[in-house]
Amino acid sequence: MKIWTVLVAAGEGQRFGSKKQLAELGGMPVLLHSTINASSVSDGVVVVTSGEDIEFVESCLKSINQVHEVVQGGTSRSESVRCGLKKVPDDSEIVIVHDGARPLASQELFESVVEKIKNGAEAAVPVVPIADSLRSINGEQINRDEVLVVQTPQAFTASLLRKAYLSGEDATDDSSLVESVGGIIDFVDGDASNLKITVSSDLLIAEQFLLTEKFN
Repeated sequence: MKIWTVLVAAGEGQRFGSKKQLAELGGMPVLLHSTINASSVSDGVVVVTSGEDIEFVESCLKSINQVHEVVQGGTSRSESVRCGLKKVPDDSEIVIVHDGARPLASQELFESVVEKIKNGAEAAVPVVPIADSLRSINGEQINRDEVLVVQTPQAFTASLLRKAYLSGEDATDDSSLVESVGGIIDFVDGDASNLKITVSSDLLIAEQFLLTEKFN
């Protein structure tokens, strides 16, 4: 089965203070970590970034043969995924969408979501349980056993993902769009170390994860 990945890295990093996907982690950009991991299971990778960063990103990723093209993203995450999907070949059967700011997603996690699709699922999404106690903004307690944290990489049958993005709607999560067109989501076990770099302290945590045996 032909597998392609759309790697989304067009954010401006307002909470981080700079473009988090280009920040250095373990001696190389966060985005390079993410791309290497995605390429481990992909026939091709389309990287979506901001227009002003295309040349720099191309130079960073030139050694990765699976990188097919670096394209300019849109004004929202959903628009950026649409831009990437346009470059995915029509004969692709599985499309993975991954956040460029998740540099520690393991090859095993990529393989897990792909295997779920190969075994008949329409969509495979990694999730992890919540350890903290939760309350709503109006003070009501939320049962954490009924809530999960959603991660990427998320894998989909290509036809379903294209159908979802043809709807023209926006969402911060690809599986939400897929559900909106009737897709059924299957969960796989996520990974607590698969953090998304959002604020500067996340980068420090990621540095510590890289020092552990799991990443060496």
